[in-house]
Amino acid sequence: FQAGYHSTELSSPSPYIQRFINSSWHHRYAEPPPPQTITVIWSLIVSLYAVGGLCGAVSVKWITGTVGRKKAMLCASCIAIVAAGITLASKGAKSYEMIIVARVLYGYSTGLGASSHVIYLAEISPRKIRGSVTLTSATFLSLGKLCGQFFGLSEILGREELWNVVLCVPAFFSVVQVIALPFLPEAPRYLFIEKGHDKACKKALQSLWGQGDYKQEMEEMLEEQAAIEKAPQRSTLQILKDRSVRWQLLTMSIVYCCNQLSGIPAINIFSFDIFLKAGIPTDKIRYVTLGLGVSQILTSIFCGLLIEQIGRRPLFWGGYGLMSASLVLVSVTLNLKDSSYWVPYISASLIFLFVIFFCGGPGGATNTLHSEIFIQSDRLAAFVLMGVQRWSLFAVLGLLFPFLIDALDAYCFVLFTCVCLLACLYTFFLLPETKGKTIMEISQEFKAITVCGKSFSEEKRVETKL
Repeated sequence: FQAGYHSTELSSPSPYIQRFINSSWHHRYAEPPPPQTITVIWSLIVSLYAVGGLCGAVSVKWITGTVGRKKAMLCASCIAIVAAGITLASKGAKSYEMIIVARVLYGYSTGLGASSHVIYLAEISPRKIRGSVTLTSATFLSLGKLCGQFFGLSEILGREELWNVVLCVPAFFSVVQVIALPFLPEAPRYLFIEKGHDKACKKALQSLWGQGDYKQEMEEMLEEQAAIEKAPQRSTLQILKDRSVRWQLLTMSIVYCCNQLSGIPAINIFSFDIFLKAGIPTDKIRYVTLGLGVSQILTSIFCGLLIEQIGRRPLFWGGYGLMSASLVLVSVTLNLKDSSYWVPYISASLIFLFVIFFCGGPGGATNTLHSEIFIQSDRLAAFVLMGVQRWSLFAVLGLLFPFLIDALDAYCFVLFTCVCLLACLYTFFLLPETKGKTIMEISQEFKAITVCGKSFSEEKRVETKL
């Protein structure tokens, strides 16, 4: 929820925050600031959130490995509450620096909380519903985006006197989490595999899944633990060097890269500019973007109901394929927007379809796939690597997309089309199905992948000629 809300919250209050920067500067120095100074400060407020997120993602391995998944989420929630307090106080203190600090803390909280949340979900859920459970993170991401748009409406909190309250809404959910989490058990896999507490693991399983002996589940964990003892908890540099997990790393890297460069983050952040470019009347754009948020939530819920029946692989290649087709049509209709009054609404409808195909496919299945393809000793390091990649791409795209849309106009979506098509081909030909399989079975399937008769997992052999 935090990640979704913070990706859309600045859209409505942005003019009010910029006026606050102007008035704070004038109050402090008794003269108006240069226009470029306001732009620089505003850019820092927007972009340093991603820097905080990057730091949070990097610290996931150390914090979740040291204090556990549950306490890591509690830590993230406490940081978000502190950030909300700083944001509320910034208006009275007439300090735009406090907003910058709060944005960095919000980013850190999101970077740490989002990754530890997905790890926790994957480790507390039974294999049969693991996909549906981890996919709830995508549903609440969409809910956060919708709430960011909803609370920003002028009829709700999107007024000049309440701009700092808009930025603090997610803190309510952080408070709920701080109250509720202490009553929930720690992740069983963490307790058994990393801490060796078999009794605590069994107690956590019974608390989560009901009474039972759970011998089969414990045996699976023992098998994974045996594999870890041969290859103990590893650093990010170590798994980068390991050829046996090269396909897993390559797969997740391509998926995360294609998700970020598919155009979805750009549509979420710059939805107003995109719909304005499409020809939608200015007074109707905020309601169109609100409808976009509703469609994302409904699609995520629908995907959660289907993922265990359809599987992960079809959601990826089918979703990317339909997204690329939608973007081709968007490029055509954007070029024809002046030909008739109804063409802009066709463009808007195609953008809606594009978002629906993403949320119902790759967007919903990514977190599930990430939590399934790495064994316990590699999972935290992999989350760090993917977190760094995701936040770095998020920051770069946020900086470059305004220039792209000005330079390429409608043709900027052609670039996104190529990315989606590449992801469709990769996931169709190379991604194994992970539905209903143990972590070790999935690991073996990745090791069996070959391209032109060669595999990353093949050991190098030194031959001697006798």
